[in-house]
Amino acid sequence: MSAWRNTLVYAWNPISIVGFALTLVGTGLIVSFSAIEVMHEVHNPYLGILIYFFFPLLLVFGMLLVPIGIFLTRNRSRSIDPDGVPQYPVLDFNDLKKRKIALFFTVATLVLSVLITLSAVKGYEFTESVIFCGKLCHVAMEPEYVAWQRSPHAKVKCVECHVGSGVKWYVRAKASGTRQMLAVLFNTFPRPIETPVMSLRPSRDTCEGCHWPEKFFSPRLKKFYHYAPNEKNTPRETDLLIFINGTPETPLEGGVHWHIGQEVTYISRDKKRQDIPYISVKGKDGKIREYLTSEKPLGKGEAANGEKRIMDCIDCHNRPSHIYKSPGEAVDAHLHAGVIDASLPYFKKVAVGLMTSAAYKTTGEAKDAIAGGIHDYYDRNYPVLAREKSARIQQAITESQELYETNFFPRMNASWRTYPNNIGHFNFPGCFRCHDDKHKSADGHVIRKDCDLCHKVMRQIQENVPAGAAVTSFTHPVDIGDELYKSNCSDCHQPSKIQHEEGKKRAEL
Repeated sequence: MSAWRNTLVYAWNPISIVGFALTLVGTGLIVSFSAIEVMHEVHNPYLGILIYFFFPLLLVFGMLLVPIGIFLTRNRSRSIDPDGVPQYPVLDFNDLKKRKIALFFTVATLVLSVLITLSAVKGYEFTESVIFCGKLCHVAMEPEYVAWQRSPHAKVKCVECHVGSGVKWYVRAKASGTRQMLAVLFNTFPRPIETPVMSLRPSRDTCEGCHWPEKFFSPRLKKFYHYAPNEKNTPRETDLLIFINGTPETPLEGGVHWHIGQEVTYISRDKKRQDIPYISVKGKDGKIREYLTSEKPLGKGEAANGEKRIMDCIDCHNRPSHIYKSPGEAVDAHLHAGVIDASLPYFKKVAVGLMTSAAYKTTGEAKDAIAGGIHDYYDRNYPVLAREKSARIQQAITESQELYETNFFPRMNASWRTYPNNIGHFNFPGCFRCHDDKHKSADGHVIRKDCDLCHKVMRQIQENVPAGAAVTSFTHPVDIGDELYKSNCSDCHQPSKIQHEEGKKRAEL
């Protein structure tokens, strides 16, 4: 029975043979595909999944099969000849053959362990990469990934904001990511992806790694460029001095970032945090002042038992990296940059009207409609200009198609209308969720709806503002009287009303 005592004979069984084969195949695939990735600089999320997860698992599975097969074969031989096969293997290093076998298995195990460790490290780095977050779940994450690429944070990795440093949040993020990946695999993810992210790490642990609140104190001049939806695409310009200021530790306390230096807590009625009926502010003296809205006030006990959230950066800066622009804003930016010819009559009105049709089921359908609609409009209404400026019209069409593609995502039912942007108060309530003159405390304090709290109009260039006139407050392009102060901007400019009006304009064209 000496053959049964030979380790090579024990290894010569179907299970171990399959294990050896899988180990060799896994090793070969890891090495060869890694070489392809490095030499040809291929960055593909699916290739990464194969190199850092699937192939290493294949290798580990093969390595486990080899000793399992040996163990089962040896047990079977011992049951046949219990006296001839000892209970435990005997390693006699004086036997050259056994010494070579032991050396082979030791070296092979060490080499393969190093390979598996390197794969694990690279796999960790891969799961922290933008390609993993943005491209692996390409359908579900397409809107966020595209918007991020055009944001001020396009050079900041996803994990730097969504995970941050530390093992605790890494584990939580990967547990959440596993659920999301299963939802993608089984096609059960919501369309559109729901926001806000309830499990998002507090911004003080992430945002403030770069943004230092204690140093926010200088007012900032910001220019807003708009174009009228008329024949001349008349340019409009508004210069706002925004009072950034900061916390009690900064030279100028107050302004927009006053909220950072206080402990502000609120209750929202809706998941998107747009309806805020309760706010509390903890003063420097430790006293808490509570504000309740007089419009749809909380019921008895709701303020005491409601879920309270401490306000942080993302309650206002809720779209710092995934920014969608309304068609009007997007066309304005391109007209100002000169990539769309502002001399094309009624271009803003035509392009915005075409982009906002609710009938488009696919991006391709929308792009065809935009191209056909713009060509048709100028061919019918300005035939001479259509011939003379055909190249400029085609460039404007291409830019408009790209604007649609980067702000509308039919497959995910997502667009600029889907996600409220709380910075400002133009298309969505934003600041006016709290600053509405309706939140009052028991001792008579009111959260004021006062434009001068946050900014001051320095200059306006507009059709109804005389050239060179001193401007002290915002002048609306159309005289709407006291409604400018009584109503919120979003009451008229909210997505649903914009869509209705733009649909009417498109019908007129």
